[in-house]
Amino acid sequence: MIKVLHITAHVGGGVGKALSGLVARASVSGSGARHLIVCLEEPEKGQFVDRIRECGGEVIVRPGKDGTEKLLRDSDIVQLEWWNHPETIKQLCTLAIPPIRLLTWSHVSGIHNPIIPQGLMSASHRFLFTSPCSFESKEVIGLMPELGDRLDVVFSSGGFSGLPEPVEKPNKEISAGYIGSLNFAKLHPDYVDYLTAVDIPGFRVKMIGDAANQDILNQQCDSLGRTGMLDFRGYATDIVSELASINVLAYLLNPEHYGTTENALLEAMAMGIVPVVLGNPAERRIVDDRKTGLIVRSPDEFAEAIKWLSENPADRQKMGRQASESVRERFSAEKMEAALNGHYQSVMSMEKRKIVFSEIFGADPAEWFLSCQRDKTIFAEDGSINLDKGKRLGYGMFEKSKGTVFHFSGHFPDNLKLRLWAKNIQLLR
Repeated sequence: MIKVLHITAHVGGGVGKALSGLVARASVSGSGARHLIVCLEEPEKGQFVDRIRECGGEVIVRPGKDGTEKLLRDSDIVQLEWWNHPETIKQLCTLAIPPIRLLTWSHVSGIHNPIIPQGLMSASHRFLFTSPCSFESKEVIGLMPELGDRLDVVFSSGGFSGLPEPVEKPNKEISAGYIGSLNFAKLHPDYVDYLTAVDIPGFRVKMIGDAANQDILNQQCDSLGRTGMLDFRGYATDIVSELASINVLAYLLNPEHYGTTENALLEAMAMGIVPVVLGNPAERRIVDDRKTGLIVRSPDEFAEAIKWLSENPADRQKMGRQASESVRERFSAEKMEAALNGHYQSVMSMEKRKIVFSEIFGADPAEWFLSCQRDKTIFAEDGSINLDKGKRLGYGMFEKSKGTVFHFSGHFPDNLKLRLWAKNIQLLR
C-alpha cells in the first residue's frame, strides 16, 4: 500500500472536487494507494471534507509543526497540491522537512500570474499540470529540455457522479447561464458588453455563484439599457437543479485567468449544456469548436453564436450530447486515478531526497510572494510600485485571495514590504 500524503491549503473548489473524487475512486478500485490529506487552513465549507471521510479517506486539519513533520516522515509520496497560497509556502519554508519523494500537482496554469517557479518544477520527482495549456508557459518552455518526462498532465476532475446525462427536450427555447466566480480576475471584465450585443427579446443570463461584483454588473446593465438582464442566483449547493434550468453556458472568462481544468465548465457540458467560450488557452483544451461548443472572439461573434443556438434547437441539442459524451470520457475520475497511480508507481522507484524550499521561494514572506510574480520589478524594495507609463495591473492583482499581495499581507501583517505594496497597489484602483 503506497502512502500518499497530500499537502493542500484547503479542499474547496476544484481541488476539493478532485481530491474527493480521487479518494472515492480509490475506495472502490483497490488501487493500492492510501490517501491522507493535510489541510493547512480550516475549511470554509465542509462539503468535500465530508465526502472524503465518507469514502474512508482521512483529512487532518492544521496538524501543527510536529504533527506535519511526522506525517512527512511516514509518507511514501508527498503530493503537493500547488497554487501560490501563502500558508502553503510558509509551511514548506519553515518546517523541518525530511527527505521525501515529491509529486507536485499544479492547480494553476502558470501562463499568466501567478507563475509556477522553475525551482519547484526542477525539485519535484514528478511535476503534473492540470491542463496541457501549461506547456505554453514561459517558465515551462524554458525547462522542457532539462525535465523531459518528469512533466506531465493529469486533469483534476472528480468525475460526474450525481450529474444526469442530457435529456431530449425538442424545440426548447434558449436559456443561458453562467456558473463560477464573479471576480473579474476570472469573469471577463467586459462580460456585460458581450451579453448586450445579443439582440434577442427577453434575453437573460442566470448568474450562479458568489455575489462578488453584483452591484457593478447591475450598474453596467443599467447604463446600457438592459436592466434586469442578469439573474443572480447566489452560491448554489444544489448545482444540478440550477444547471437543469439552462441549456447554454455563457462562459466568458478573463483572457489572463489562472484556471485549468475548469470544473464548472465540465459539469455543465456533462449535463448537455452547450458552452460558448472565448479562445483562451484552458478553454481551447476543453471545447472542440462547432462540435462540443462554440468558441468566439468578440461581442459580435458571441451574439451570432447565441442567435444560431436559439434558431437551431436540434443542432444545439446534438452539440450538447456531443459535449456530454466528450467530457465524460476525457475527464472521468477513473482516468484521473489511473494516471496518478501510474505516476505513483514511477515515483516509488526513486530515492527520497532533501528539498530545501527556502532556496526555491526565498527567506521571508515578501520573497515568498515575489517568487510567483512574473514581473518582480513592479514591487520596489522601498515598498513602492513601479509601473511603466501607460501600463496597468491586471485584475488578478487586486483579488483579496488567490496569492495576491493582499492575500500575503493578510497572512503576514508584520511584513512591512507586503503592507506597503498592498497599500500602494490599492491606490491604483
